[in-house]
Amino acid sequence: MQVINLKSPGGLDQLKLHEVEGPGEPGPGEIRVRLHASSLNFHDYIVASGKSPTEEGRIPMADGAGVVEAVGKGVTEFATGDHVVSTFFPHWLDGPARVADFKTVPGDGVDGYAREQVVRPAHWFTQAPEGYTHAEASTLTTAGLTAWRALVVDGGLKAGDTVLTLGTGGVSIFALQLAKAMGARVISTSSNEEKIARLEALGADNTINYREEPEWGKRVQALTDGRGADHVIEVGGPGTLPQSIDAVAIGGHISLIGVLTGRGGDIPTSKLMAKQARLQGLIVGSRQHQFEMIRALETTGIKPVIDCSFALDRIADAFRHQESGKHFGKICLEF
Repeated sequence: MQVINLKSPGGLDQLKLHEVEGPGEPGPGEIRVRLHASSLNFHDYIVASGKSPTEEGRIPMADGAGVVEAVGKGVTEFATGDHVVSTFFPHWLDGPARVADFKTVPGDGVDGYAREQVVRPAHWFTQAPEGYTHAEASTLTTAGLTAWRALVVDGGLKAGDTVLTLGTGGVSIFALQLAKAMGARVISTSSNEEKIARLEALGADNTINYREEPEWGKRVQALTDGRGADHVIEVGGPGTLPQSIDAVAIGGHISLIGVLTGRGGDIPTSKLMAKQARLQGLIVGSRQHQFEMIRALETTGIKPVIDCSFALDRIADAFRHQESGKHFGKICLEF
């Protein structure tokens, strides 16, 4: 089978395609999956680029979707031919958050899904949504579940709420789609007028060009008659958080998801305190959260927005496209 390995010390030129033997038959409690797709996330990029070091020869990619080829003894949840998608934290099955690092995350602490076949414990996967392609299903493991947890699990989203999304990456697009499907108002930001038009086509009620309006927090307040956003999908980190605090409603919820602008910086703590807002960090979600999200996706008919797909042997080109920032929605590998 084909597999991608990352040579130390990392870097996109160090992603190498190899031919290796298949993984063999699944043992008790395991399944063998023929993988057909993965999708790129910022976390995958920082691992592949060497910004977050991993072990020599690591197989990258946290997201994987495909078909069950064989089931081991004792497996009753899956059958041969089932379409499945991986989970981000294979050992966080349910309950409150219990993982604070990436030691168990495929593509980082353990080998991931940039390969054609894998044998793993059955609980590392869930069923894919009915009617989804493998590429569509592969977008759910990280980006889809992050947006779901931010809005629904942690945020308690309800109809009539106002949601602010930042940019046009996978998490933000999913958040826009989920919020609209659940009856919320959405305000979205971008610096690109073409992307702004696409956000509006997806249902964004208001859009803001953050280059033209660098104090976009004030604009959000104006658009909401001084109330602010009930939920903020904060993917930027220290470079955008002050504006998100300006934008959030009194008693609102800011989901701190990304660090696109850096890992540290000043936070206007007095303003956050005055807003009595909840600033909550999160990393994806549990297997139970994924079950609940998939049920919601099947009910609402939401399909992910896929920018483009690359073959497995073009994984470095896929990451370079991600690096360029030209994409809208998810970038996938299909193989």
